[in-house]
This record gives sequence, structure tokens and C-alpha cells, in this order.
Amino acid sequence: MWVTVKLFATFRENRFKEARREYPPGTTVADVATGLEIDHDLIGMIFIHGRAAELDRVLEEGDVLALFPLLGGG
Repeated sequence: MWVTVKLFATFRENRFKEARREYPPGTTVADVATGLEIDHDLIGMIFIHGRAAELDRVLEEGDVLALFPLLGGG
């Protein structure tokens, strides 16, 4: 299945801004993050088609997944 993955802020470093990628059926958001070497603890927000999602969400054909890092500040 094909999924569009969008990365934001520091997740783009040495990766990409947006890419259409092929994954096997049953792939979760966590699987995508692991494959991109993104530490799950560093993920601040996850959206699929603009709606909040969790790491255990199973992706479907045509999904648009957006991953945002935790934001620091003080």
C-alpha cells in the first residue's frame, strides 16, 4: 500500500519533507517511525489526514501521515 509521509521540523534533518512510500498491509505509525529511525519518545504529534492519531494506528492505502517532534522551550 502507498502512504504519504510528511515530516516536520527536526525530523526533516537528513530525511525528507514529504515522500510517498510503499508499506506492507498492517503497517502501523510506530513501524514507519522505526523505519525512519525516529525515536518514539521524540514524537510530539501524529496526524493522519489532519486528525490526531496514535503510534499503534494501522495505516491504510492512501493515508497521509504527518509526524511532528516534541517542541522544546522555556
